[in-house]
Amino acid sequence: MKTIIPYILNHRIFLTVLFIVNLFGTIYGYIWYESQLSITEPIYLIFVPDSPTASLFFTIFLGFYLYKKNVPYIEALAMITLLKYGIWAVVMNGLTFVEYGQLPWTGYMLVISHGAMAVQGLLYAPYYKIRMRHIVVAAIWTLHNDVIDYVFEQMPIYSAIMDNMNEIGYFTFWLSIFCIGVCYYLTRNNSHSV
Repeated sequence: MKTIIPYILNHRIFLTVLFIVNLFGTIYGYIWYESQLSITEPIYLIFVPDSPTASLFFTIFLGFYLYKKNVPYIEALAMITLLKYGIWAVVMNGLTFVEYGQLPWTGYMLVISHGAMAVQGLLYAPYYKIRMRHIVVAAIWTLHNDVIDYVFEQMPIYSAIMDNMNEIGYFTFWLSIFCIGVCYYLTRNNSHSV
């Protein structure tokens, strides 16, 4: 079993399919945010569509990895943000289910797709060429995004979130710290010199 997983993860056909799935998922994600982006001030546009941008980072990684090239800054951004927004969406939809006793079909789709986002970012951890400087840059991006979301109130518009914004902002900050720590831990054998 140990040898079959690396074989699959590095097989060109699997990588190509994963690239295509992530590319179309990223495009769909940006379309999903269209209504919010249309009312967002230009200075904040890059920070609003969190999940599609995370999958965009991973799509870029896959595009380079298909040709045996690494892009460590993108890899660190992909790993941290995929894990963060994957977990975040699963938790938020879970809380919505607890609050209302049900989810629309799109909620279940989001749980599955975002859960998969988190997992795929972790699966490729052994193949990233991440060093400490890459983690630091990705950490700054991630924590800065939290400030934009919860201080400048540019987070995704969900009624359940708006009602509990402070608590969710606090949770999201510590989720970011956790994901940064996971990235460091799983890539610590990739030389962490600066």
